[in-house]
Amino acid sequence: MAAAGPGAAGAARVSSGRDLSCVPEVAGALAAVARQGFDFLCLPLFHPRHRREFALEPARDRPGPQTRSDLLLSGRDWNTLIVGKLSPWIRPDSPLEHVRRNSEAFWVRVPLLAPEDVRDDLVGNEPAPEGGSEGAAEEKTWLWWHNFRTLCDYNKRVGVALEVGPDLPSGAAIDRWLGEPVKAAFLPTSVFLTNKKGFPVLSRLHQRLLCRLLKLEVQVVVTGAPRHGGKPLGSYLQYLEHLGQHRPPPSAYELFARGYEDYLQSPLQPLMDNLESQTYEVFEKDPIKYSQYQQAIYKCLLDRVPEEEKDTNVQVVMVLGAGRGPLVNATLRAARQAGRRVRLYAVEKNPNAVVTLESWQYEEWGAQVTVVPRDMREWRAPEGADLVVSELLGSFADNELSPECLDGAQHCLKADGVSIPRAYTSFLAPISSSKLYNEVRACRERDRDPEAQFEMPYVVRLHNFHQLAPPQPCFSFQHPNPDPTQDNSRYRRLSFRVGVNTVLHGFAGYFETSLYGDITLSIRPETHSPGMFSWFPIFFPIKQPLAVRAGEEVSVAFWRCATPKKVWYEWAVTAPACSALHNPTGRSYTIGL
Repeated sequence: MAAAGPGAAGAARVSSGRDLSCVPEVAGALAAVARQGFDFLCLPLFHPRHRREFALEPARDRPGPQTRSDLLLSGRDWNTLIVGKLSPWIRPDSPLEHVRRNSEAFWVRVPLLAPEDVRDDLVGNEPAPEGGSEGAAEEKTWLWWHNFRTLCDYNKRVGVALEVGPDLPSGAAIDRWLGEPVKAAFLPTSVFLTNKKGFPVLSRLHQRLLCRLLKLEVQVVVTGAPRHGGKPLGSYLQYLEHLGQHRPPPSAYELFARGYEDYLQSPLQPLMDNLESQTYEVFEKDPIKYSQYQQAIYKCLLDRVPEEEKDTNVQVVMVLGAGRGPLVNATLRAARQAGRRVRLYAVEKNPNAVVTLESWQYEEWGAQVTVVPRDMREWRAPEGADLVVSELLGSFADNELSPECLDGAQHCLKADGVSIPRAYTSFLAPISSSKLYNEVRACRERDRDPEAQFEMPYVVRLHNFHQLAPPQPCFSFQHPNPDPTQDNSRYRRLSFRVGVNTVLHGFAGYFETSLYGDITLSIRPETHSPGMFSWFPIFFPIKQPLAVRAGEEVSVAFWRCATPKKVWYEWAVTAPACSALHNPTGRSYTIGL
C-alpha cells in the first residue's frame, strides 16, 4: 500500500504523499505534486466508469484497457512514487453478487473511528462491540482490520492505512493500533485547524498521534482540497515537515538500537560459546552499566573497611567472568575513589578474552591483579573473597545461567562475603505484535520441527508492538544463595487484566537487578536505567495468535527447568483459552551448562 518514498527510513523529514480521486494523466499529476513538495502520489487504479457492471452496455463493449499502461513511468518510479489504491466503491463482501464480482482484489483503509451508518456490511456476522458510541466505533474499526488480516493469514505484505479524522479514539485504542503494521496515515485537510496567521496546524492530540506514528516510519497521505485562507497545499506539507523536524531527539538507547527494531536475535550462550571480541566491545560501550557497578563497589568497600583500617585492610575481590576487563577497571576506579586497598582476581574461561586480560595485567594493572584462565565453577581459589563481582545477566535475568555460575563459585566467597549483584528478578508482560509474529514465523528451518521457531525466546528491540498490561515479576534469585543444595528450577503462574479487545502474540521479558544497597540496573520499562543499552528485552512467542476481549484475564504458566547439563523454559497460556505447552523437555531450545 505505502510507497517506499524518500525519507521513509528513519530520517527526520516526513515521507508525505498526495491523494487524488481522479488522475487523467499520471506523469503530469506526478510532476505537479512533486512541485508542491510531495514524495509520492496516491491514485485509483481503475476509472470510476468501471463501477458499472461489466456485463452491461456500454461498459461491456468499451474499447481500450481497463487501467493504465505500465510504460507511462519507469519501473522504479512506479515502485517508489506511485501508491495504487483500489476504489472506495469496491466491496468484495457485498450481498449483491454483481458488486462482489467486480471486486476481486482490494485494500481496506481503516478509519480510527467508524462513521455512523457506514460500512456496516464490511464484515458479516461481526459481534456488536460493548460500550458507548465512541467505544463501539473504535472497536468496530479495529475488528474490521483484525478479521481482514486473519483471513489473509497474517500475510506480511498486508499493512494498514489509518484514516485520521477530527475525533480521535481513546489512548488505549491508539496504543493498540501501534502494535499493528501501520504503513500509512491518511490525513484530510479538514482535520487541520487555522492558526493566527491563517496557516494550517494540527491540534495537540493530533500532533501527538502523528509523532507516535512517525516513530513507526509511517508515510503521510494528504487528502482533500486546500481549505485554510487560500493557503496552497504546500503549506500543509511545510507544517508536516516542521512536526517531523521538531520531534524529541532520540535517546542514547534509541540511537544505539537504530536498525535493530523488531530484529530477532538468538540469546547469547556464554557457557557454551566463547564470545567474540566484537560482542564484548558492544557491551563495553554502555555508559551507564559500569558507572553503576563502580558506585556499588565503592559503597561496598566503604561499608566493609572502616576509615581507621583503610591502610591495613586489603579486600579480596574476585571478578567472575571478567571478559576483557571492564569490571576489573571499574573495581580499581572504585578502590581509588574510596581510598581502600584491594587485591583482585580476574577469572575468565574464554581463551580469547584471557589474552586481553593478560595484556592489561602486563601493561597497566601489575601485581595487584591476578588473571585466572579457568571456569569459575571449577577454580579452587587460594583465598576467600570478600567481594565477588559479575555481569552474567541476560535479558531475562537468569537466561545466561548466572544462578548456576554463581552457585558453582560460591565456595570462593567468605562466610560474610558480598556478591554484586546481590539479587535479580525477571518480569513478563503480554504483548500484541503482528510484526513479531510474522518475524518468528519466517524463522522456520527445513531440518527442524515446523513450529520449533515458536518454542524459543528471542532478544529483540521491541518497536512495533502493544503491551497489553504492566509487567509482573516472574523468577527471582539472590546471591550468596541461602540454600545452594537446591537446584534453580522455578514455576510461576501470572495473570494480567487486559483493557481492550486485542490479540495475544506472546510475552515480553525484562529484568531488574539490585547490585548493592540502593544501586540498581533495570530494563523493565517502568524503571529502565536511563541511557543503558546493554540489554534489549526478550520475547517468548506463542504458536497461535489468541483473541482476547476487553476485561478478560490472560494467564500464563512459566517453568524454568534445570538439570546438571542444561536449562530451558517451558510456557503455556491457560486463559482466556489454553494453548499448547511450548518447548516441553527443551525439545526446541535449551541453554547448555
